[in-house]
Amino acid sequence: EVLLRMHSVGICGSDVHYWQHGRIGDFVVKDPMVLGHEASGTVVKVGSGVTHLKPGDRVAIEPGVPREMDEFCKSGRYNLSPTIFFCATPPDDGNLCRYYKHSASYCYKLPDNVTFEEGALIEPLSVGIHACKRAGVTLGSKVFVSGSGPIGLVNVIVAKMMGAAAVVVTDISASRLQKAKEVGADFTIQVKNETPQEVASKVESLLGCMPEITVECTGVQACIQAGIYATRSGGTLVLVGLGPEMVTVPIVNAAVREVDIRGIFRYCNTWPVAISLLASKRINVKPLVTHRFPLEKALEAFETTKRGEGVKVMLKCDPTDQSP
Repeated sequence: EVLLRMHSVGICGSDVHYWQHGRIGDFVVKDPMVLGHEASGTVVKVGSGVTHLKPGDRVAIEPGVPREMDEFCKSGRYNLSPTIFFCATPPDDGNLCRYYKHSASYCYKLPDNVTFEEGALIEPLSVGIHACKRAGVTLGSKVFVSGSGPIGLVNVIVAKMMGAAAVVVTDISASRLQKAKEVGADFTIQVKNETPQEVASKVESLLGCMPEITVECTGVQACIQAGIYATRSGGTLVLVGLGPEMVTVPIVNAAVREVDIRGIFRYCNTWPVAISLLASKRINVKPLVTHRFPLEKALEAFETTKRGEGVKVMLKCDPTDQSP
């Protein structure tokens, strides 16, 4: 293990949800819990068996650490391990604090040209990498991203990076769609009160064809329905956003057109590739951060996120740090 002095911690929708509701699905907060799982910091101390890190190293933290070498770990899908430790998922504490201890294997050294903030953004970016891999995005893909919050935006960034020829994004917020354009979306649709079928036909007319891939990032029933209607026959719909447990969808439409519906759970094996992309400047995640607060103003930061202001709110945990 390593002891870290924390630097930057992003606030996620799930953090806000636990704070407001005390549960997400089967994960129920029963005792006081430290929030935060999008984080970077500086190594202060290393355990005796740690060889790849030393005090002073700047690292990005992968929040999910398997507790045992089970069948999922053996097959490389450790995110599915039922006993995994995960920051800020009850009962596991997160890393929104001054000092934090973590498994050294899940701390990744940041190159000098990758900032602490970028290091913290690897966590949401990883959701995009995992989703686009599961979707099979490749050279020339036409992609529909439903939802333009932080996770919709990282999917736009990653889909373009992986060779998507055109990406169309939907949202109800004009300012969020403007941000999608900024990070590389080719087309945007501001949804008002269209039916799911109408949304699907707007997507098709903008792209000039139905997309082979839809990445659904809202969890809203009508959006999942639109995702099924929009996806080309033989294509893939990836469900990233999580809403109610039971959702009514046109499943027969998907079945008879051989539209594959895939879920994702967090990510695995994404930190090294994300660090490479950031270090080579092949992708730019800096526009995602819109607000910054010191740790003392955490409540204000959470209120800002709850109100849906900006995109990514970042907390600064190190009072000695003077960097912008």
